[in-house]
Amino acid sequence: MLNFIGAAIAAVLGAGLAWRRGGNRLDMAQYAAVFALIGFVLGTILMFIIPAPT
Repeated sequence: MLNFIGAAIAAVLGAGLAWRRGGNRLDMAQYAAVFALIGFVLGTILMFIIPAPT
């Protein structure tokens, strides 16, 4: 679950970063996609580190 949360938060941050830099819609989509992949990987790593509740 953390991987999807990380991907969603990172996608919003990536789109916001592209918007602040003056990018068009395609720039925002590309930033959002790349940041979402990074957030997904980091969330997956966190899922391995943080134990699941029992």
